Amino acid sequence: MRSFIFTLAVLITCHTTSFTQGCVALRGTGTSCNVTGQQSAPGQWQFNMGYRYFKSFRHFKGKEEQEERQKLGTEVINWQHLLDLSIQKQISPRWSLAVGIPIGANQRSSLYEHGRTERHSTESFGIGDMRIMAYRWMIDPAKHSKGNFQLGAGLKLPTGDYNYQDYFFNVGPDGTKEMRPVDQSIQLGDGGTGVALELNGFYHITPLANIYGNAYYLFNPREVNGTRTYRETLSATLANESIMSVPDQYLARIGFNYNFLGNLKGFSASLGGRLEGIPVYDLIGSSAGFRRPGYIVSIEPGISYQMKKSALFLYVPVAMVRNRTQSVTDKENSEITGTYRHGDAAFADYAINLGYSIRF
Repeated sequence: MRSFIFTLAVLITCHTTSFTQGCVALRGTGTSCNVTGQQSAPGQWQFNMGYRYFKSFRHFKGKEEQEERQKLGTEVINWQHLLDLSIQKQISPRWSLAVGIPIGANQRSSLYEHGRTERHSTESFGIGDMRIMAYRWMIDPAKHSKGNFQLGAGLKLPTGDYNYQDYFFNVGPDGTKEMRPVDQSIQLGDGGTGVALELNGFYHITPLANIYGNAYYLFNPREVNGTRTYRETLSATLANESIMSVPDQYLARIGFNYNFLGNLKGFSASLGGRLEGIPVYDLIGSSAGFRRPGYIVSIEPGISYQMKKSALFLYVPVAMVRNRTQSVTDKENSEITGTYRHGDAAFADYAINLGYSIRF
């Protein structure tokens, strides 16, 4: 039982930090990995390290792929490497506290951002937005070992640079390069102080088979962060997207986990579904400024190996549905002009999420 709970904690909560994909700017600002009260003694610590990689290049308007972008060579390509570090302490059998921070290295290759004449790349590197979370198991772990659910709440702090700049080519007054903020999708932070709410749960079907679930929502009340996008230079209809928005984001996961015996003891495999995205409208505050709203539905296979005090895990969510929804600007311009407008965004086919967790 304790072995399962530790593995479940790693698979559910470590992995929720691994937001994907591409131009829809979902960052690694989810929950920190948490040790559950059902297997950790008060005062025990846990260190977690997760790595994420993806390459986004497929453009979508709504759910329709814009295949001509790759044929014409005008697609935008994003590469992301993210190292997510967190530390956590078990305060009591039910309560735990966690602090985490991501470190990202991103690259973006495009034509349209560089005068539409030559393909160039911009990059960003540094720490992202820190999160501080508190968790509580809502059912007494000592009395209910078959299933339980956990609530989490905390803050996302704007420690990541949200005005990271690099050189853009063929855009200066004399057609040369100019230092500008990189695209929202590879900014290290969003510039807002957010409130994060989370729900984690599990239930034993058999001693070896279990189901798990996780839901997360980040409220970002700040409207815009003051970082210029230069989108108004692309088209007069994009004037209200000249400054970057500070959007909400969400994640939901549910799946099935099986623990092996015999020669494979310590290994477990899982299969689940995953929904993540950025809404068109925030739940609190205004939704002005530039954002690329959308969501991804993925099938999420995974495998983990649990040792006495540590665990390794690998998850590879594969996108099944990619939807770049209409933004506020799209909706406003459609109404003003009488012509349907819908911006696009690039998405990845899959992401690689690799992690390690150890108790001490």
